[in-house]
Amino acid sequence: MTFHTSSPEETIALGERIGRLLLPGDVVALRGTLAAGKTTITKGIARGLGVDEDVTSPTFTLVSEYPGRLRLYHMDVYRIDSVDDFLNLGAEEMLYGDGVCVVEWSEKVASELPARAVTIRLEALPDGARRVDIDNWDRGGLDA
Repeated sequence: MTFHTSSPEETIALGERIGRLLLPGDVVALRGTLAAGKTTITKGIARGLGVDEDVTSPTFTLVSEYPGRLRLYHMDVYRIDSVDDFLNLGAEEMLYGDGVCVVEWSEKVASELPARAVTIRLEALPDGARRVDIDNWDRGGLDA
């Protein structure tokens, strides 16, 4: 399914709708170029999960954890060098645990993500809007 958002606020609102529908053990694989909106949509997902903290990109920390209705593990694997580095972060515990994992730059570790992972591709459009393609979403509830 494809959505278009025209502002960061709309991208956050879409993420919030997604976050409200996520269940324990869900994995969200984010893809897109720099500044495509991966962290922005994650802010909304966090809000939908009941996270009260401000979500920022974990580019240098690699993983940030946030308590909410479900624990959110926000991973940014842009700076990792290999799948082994990803696994050494304790990724399997987070990917197959009771929380929700959001993985930015997920294409770098696609071989390690569960087949059930929801893939969200974000694309910045020339007019500043975002195209958001969501694949492997099987529970409905996202229609406008």
